Amino acid sequence: MSGAARQAVVLLIVGLGLLACSTPSDPPVSGMASVPRRDWLPEGPPRAVILALHGFNDYSNAFAEFGTYFASRGIAVFAYDQSGFGANQDAGRWPGIATLVGDLRRERTRIAEVYPDRPVYLLGESMGAAVLIAAVAEGVPLDAAGMIMTAPAVWGGDQLNPFYRAVLWLADHVAPGLKLTGESLGVLASDNLDMLRALGADPLFIKATRVDAIAGLVRLMDLAYASAPEVPGPLLVLGGARDEIVPPDAQVAMVGRLTAEPCTEVVYQNGWHLLLRDLERRVVWDDILAWIDGRPLPSGLAKACGGSLNVAAAGRE
Repeated sequence: MSGAARQAVVLLIVGLGLLACSTPSDPPVSGMASVPRRDWLPEGPPRAVILALHGFNDYSNAFAEFGTYFASRGIAVFAYDQSGFGANQDAGRWPGIATLVGDLRRERTRIAEVYPDRPVYLLGESMGAAVLIAAVAEGVPLDAAGMIMTAPAVWGGDQLNPFYRAVLWLADHVAPGLKLTGESLGVLASDNLDMLRALGADPLFIKATRVDAIAGLVRLMDLAYASAPEVPGPLLVLGGARDEIVPPDAQVAMVGRLTAEPCTEVVYQNGWHLLLRDLERRVVWDDILAWIDGRPLPSGLAKACGGSLNVAAAGRE
């Protein structure tokens, strides 16, 4: 592979979220069968439940601080290592869309058994949002009180540079096991540098990505882009104007395809790709909390998806 082609593939990796990272907090992993899990539970019975899906090359510990914050406010948070990531034995190998959707189906069923009378919200960060959309497209009965997508990795269709696609196709056929990183490109996933530094010490975060995994992620994003009109409401879509991973224009294109009702969008001017872990993460957390509670978003940045800013917009009304 030529130097130019290799550089293009490396840039594609960065653009699809390789530089997403996890927090150093380490709550215990559940000992139940199948995928590794983490949970953050309030002291009493939860008033609501969030099932959170992490991004590409990340794992469930991505929600450590977020989960602790929401548990302190009466909301239980559950997260799991999606197949191919985290503490799974197949970590580093692309599991396939069907397997990722199967993980979500199983975890949603498990939560329904534990909390049959509590509203359950599904939260997808980056690639996790694409998995949510793929599950909707496959008709999985998610029975969600609402969906939350943060910096959704739905960079597909005609939004993805054809040259990247051509280089990736060639690499996937010639050297699918080739591992690449984006360390030399100077692209940041967040302004929280302490959190980013923790990435280097975290053995469960995937730092070098197989080319065939990138190709699998592109297929997932293409499906999510095509299926965006099928996503139901209530829906909350959060993005950062300073996102260097998934271009803000790609999110604009995705949001433009949504037909969900109601659908609320927030774009944070100081937000990066890892909104839930940025320095201003509390602003994002409080908006999510208000949206779940049906209150006006305290940031004052809520607007109808594809619409104009409405400072007084209530959460899901």
